[in-house]
Parts: sequence; C-alpha cells; structure tokens
Amino acid sequence: MSNKGKKIFLALSIILPMIIYCYIYYRPIIQNAPFRKADFVSMQFSWGVKDTLENHYNSANGDYQYVNSKDSTVKKKVFLKSDDIFYMHGKANEIGLWNFPDTIGKKSAKSMSVPRYDMTFNYKEKSKHVILYGDFDGNPKLLDAAVQMRKVIEETINQAEKRSGK
Repeated sequence: MSNKGKKIFLALSIILPMIIYCYIYYRPIIQNAPFRKADFVSMQFSWGVKDTLENHYNSANGDYQYVNSKDSTVKKKVFLKSDDIFYMHGKANEIGLWNFPDTIGKKSAKSMSVPRYDMTFNYKEKSKHVILYGDFDGNPKLLDAAVQMRKVIEETINQAEKRSGK
C-alpha cells in the first residue's frame, strides 16, 4: 500500500469515526444547555454596602442608577448591544458562572461595612443568581472567578454608558 493510501485509510478508520462520535455525543448537550445566548432575556447587577444596594443596573429596561463621588444619585438609561450581551455570556461560560454557589461568602456583622455584589442572569427557562460578599475568605479560585465576572459586568456597563453619551 502506498504512503498516500495509508494516510487515507488512517483518516477513514480512526479520525472520521471520532469526529462523527463527537458530533453525535456533544451536539445534544450543547443544544440543550440551560444557559444559551439565544435564550438570554436580561441581566441585573446591583452593588453597595450593607443591605441597601443603592447602585443597580437592569438590562431589560436600561435603568442604571449609581451614587457618584459627590454622593448624589445618578439615574440614566443605558442599553447593552447584542455584542455586549454575547461578550458577557461568553465570559460567564468561560469563568463557569453557572457552577457558582448562590452565595459566595456569608452575611455577618463584619459584612455590614464591606461591599456586596448581586448578579442575576435571566434566561427563558432558568436564571442564575449569585451574591458576592467582599469579605469572602474561602476558596481563592472561586473568589478570583467571581471578582473577574464582576469586573466584566462593570466594564461592559461602563462602556455602554460611554457609548450612550448621556
């Protein structure tokens, strides 16, 4: 058998069946994933100190409210583009947001003076809600991932705010 014939035989007998197997096995898993970009409805992000989360953003209606450096409340309408939503959803998948516990940290007397972040991603069939306390002292990898997700959300909202020019 020639060298070219051996390569063709190898491709047909090993590589091609493996590709077909992966396609058949993983296709339903990917299509039936509960958190798909196509099913994205809205995202809410709130942050603040103590129990009052005076800063918040809601992508469904574009409400964006925050307290600026002069301690005055600023209210704006800021809408995310589909690229922003795709970026945040992709980062959430990459970071593994869907596997996070619902609460990272715990409410304590000490947590009354540290920031708290409340992230909610709403999809057609499911929602993922995560609360992050700033004084979390558990698994550092989980904390790093949660902080990274928080920064992605903040940066995306800030970029959308700059685009809106208001």
